[in-house]
Amino acid sequence: MTVSMSSTPKKSLMLFSGRAHPELAEEIAKELDVTITPQAAYDFANGEIFVRFEESVRGSDAFVIQSHTAPINQWIMEQLIMIDALKRASAKRITAVVPFYGYARQDKKHRGREPISARLVADMLKTAGAHRIMTIDLHTDQIQGFFDGPVDHLLANKVLAEHLRDTYSGYELAVVAPDSGRVRVAEKWADTLGGVPLAFIHKTRDKTRPNEVAANRVVGEVTGRTCILVDDMIDTGGTIAKATEALLADGAKDVVIAATHGVLSGPAVERLSTCGAREVIVTNTLPIPDNKRFPSLTVLSIAPVIARAVREVFEDGSVTNLFDGNA
Repeated sequence: MTVSMSSTPKKSLMLFSGRAHPELAEEIAKELDVTITPQAAYDFANGEIFVRFEESVRGSDAFVIQSHTAPINQWIMEQLIMIDALKRASAKRITAVVPFYGYARQDKKHRGREPISARLVADMLKTAGAHRIMTIDLHTDQIQGFFDGPVDHLLANKVLAEHLRDTYSGYELAVVAPDSGRVRVAEKWADTLGGVPLAFIHKTRDKTRPNEVAANRVVGEVTGRTCILVDDMIDTGGTIAKATEALLADGAKDVVIAATHGVLSGPAVERLSTCGAREVIVTNTLPIPDNKRFPSLTVLSIAPVIARAVREVFEDGSVTNLFDGNA
């Protein structure tokens, strides 16, 4: 008797969420019209993490969502354990969806005897069993080359720019980079907003004192303009707050801050809410609890961008048009 094995098994998209930012995972699931696969996840008394999926994942196209928020080491470890569990349970393909990539600022050695921790995170994801990484607005593009496999580097540019166009249509705008290293990013922003003028903040920084800027000077014409101050992330808010104050002192009419990742560590909320900025716009790549929200803060959802990329990857389509913000 001959048994035919010619039928092609149906592909199965399965979504998994760590405990770092379940609200974003739920939004992505809703956009995709799927449910998040149920799992048991908890910490042992000594801090070790346990994860077990409550459904079969064999042969699935698995997407593991985890944003590397504080406590960052715990959530990176949880994502690694989830990926390892999927690999050992015979998932066909595993994509690590990392809306905010931890340790991205440690992408090179500034001095001797320093680590390149962004590379280490990529190596750990690969060793755990990830075939692919999907992430939003990496601190530097070179991190894409740290992972031995496909990296879908998505941009939040379109989401943020749409809000700016809708809110500040008719305003005299200028795009401002918070330092000389972000000028190329600011140039893309200036083009996206219709070729508006570009400026940047020249700053000096003491490398022995992280998150601290020594001096700021505005380079470019900002007088009488509403300045869109753009960056990939806001951590303690020191750089952005001082840049805002420098722009206002140099004659800017208003300052609007736009950044993808709202890390908002330590004194960030106080600095941002008192620096004179008209509006602070971020996306929800990271969870922003109520105690970190303030009247001038606007949080936009990145879920539609991630959901579309997940769908394209699952269907073996193209995500290239999501890389340049023109989706």
